[in-house]
Amino acid sequence: MQTYVALLYSIILGEGRRLVMTDLKAMAEELGLKKVRTLVATGNLVFETSATAVADLEQRLEAAFEKTFGRHVDIIVRGAEDWRTLAAGNPFPGESAEAGDQVAVRVMRKPALVDAVAALQAYAAADEKVLSVGGDIWVVFSRERPSSRLLAATSHKRLGIGTSRNWNTVRKLAEMVSA
Repeated sequence: MQTYVALLYSIILGEGRRLVMTDLKAMAEELGLKKVRTLVATGNLVFETSATAVADLEQRLEAAFEKTFGRHVDIIVRGAEDWRTLAAGNPFPGESAEAGDQVAVRVMRKPALVDAVAALQAYAAADEKVLSVGGDIWVVFSRERPSSRLLAATSHKRLGIGTSRNWNTVRKLAEMVSA
């Protein structure tokens, strides 16, 4: 059995409806996934299954989600070792220690293009940082500005399919796949 992390892009099901994590867990268990766990109410799953191609897991989860909840949601899957590598590759350890909720990674289905990541620099405030590590995009958001232009710039349209998680979530998921 292999351990995987699955990240949902959105958990909004429609007008005033949010996904309940117990329902998400039940959907995953109906697919035959084992030891299914969720982390916080933002669409994070950890589960075990026989070794399977990540793309196949993504397709299975997305199809089951649409069938169960009536809406397509992009789901990004990483194996446990890949998740630990992502967490260990955090290029902003100092900032993460100070304010883990201000540091985020956009986990990409396909590696972000170098020029797309470079273009994000134009949206970054003086106290914000952007780096690409292994095709994923790490960002330190401003502590001074409640709304960042950089956040809006990290969209599917500009970067491709991906979803963001803050350092606190990344770290906790790494702990879950290592347990």
